[in-house]
Amino acid sequence: MIRTRRFAIATATVLATGVLAGAGAPPALADRSNPRDVHPHLRSSLVAFYDFDHPVEGDAALERDLGRSGTEIELVNGGADMRVAEHAYPGSGNALQTRQVNPAQAGNDDWKAGIWSASGVRTLRPFAGTQGTTVMGWFKMEMDAPAPNSTTVNPADRFNAIGLAGVLTGDSDGHGVRALLELIDVNGELRLVALGRRLDGGNSQTFAASEDWRTLLPKGEWVHLTATFDFNTGALALYRNGQPVDGFYTRTDDPWLVSGPGPHVTSASDPRGIKIGGSFPQDTVERNPCDCRMDALMFLDTVVSASDVEKQYRYMAR
Repeated sequence: MIRTRRFAIATATVLATGVLAGAGAPPALADRSNPRDVHPHLRSSLVAFYDFDHPVEGDAALERDLGRSGTEIELVNGGADMRVAEHAYPGSGNALQTRQVNPAQAGNDDWKAGIWSASGVRTLRPFAGTQGTTVMGWFKMEMDAPAPNSTTVNPADRFNAIGLAGVLTGDSDGHGVRALLELIDVNGELRLVALGRRLDGGNSQTFAASEDWRTLLPKGEWVHLTATFDFNTGALALYRNGQPVDGFYTRTDDPWLVSGPGPHVTSASDPRGIKIGGSFPQDTVERNPCDCRMDALMFLDTVVSASDVEKQYRYMAR
């Protein structure tokens, strides 16, 4: 009940802010008009942006959104302790720490972040009926393999994925996604992927990196990752430190149903939320926890071009 109430209050705050916007932007929104770490080419498409330096006044377990949507997220289970003083890139402040807490016990105590609403998160409406989405951010892995599977009795079992960041579908239970950047088992091998689903209840498509994930994400090293989702053409792409990553599609058919006349867009439903560092941001179960650190997570309602992905990386890494 506490978490549900917290999300309800956050949503009400966002909506109230929107009503008052005509009277002048309040101080809390000053950063959203010109996010310091966002390249000018990306700012108009920036729906949500979290740098983990902006706790919500009065509740440090909530993080302010510096994007145009104002969608606050919760730092689940760890609260303010999940903000750690580490610099992912020059000029950055805090980073987000996510992790599995007790692998030997079935539960939902993993540190993750996000927001979830069964009726959809209204402020994330730009991801409804859109032709494109981009997820990007800085990541530092602190694990060598997926975490032990705390939902089974076999101590040797492990989850088949490591959750990074993504936008949920309009019918998601907290796991199903519209646009996701993660590490997942592909034909028996863990790979960095962009996984997208155009239609609620429809099939997903996955673009998997060819290179070993441990080479792309060396343990203990900050790396900037980007995943783009073109729902009109069916194309996905991955980038590492501003450069395209070679890969392959796991399906050769038409899972997004885009072979006919377009334009093709995502379902018109509001996404049920955002998940970061693992599934189920409503904290009902633990799945695919990530023992890692993240910073400058951005969610955009367009397919960022390869040249602008590189510009954004260089803008932050300068």
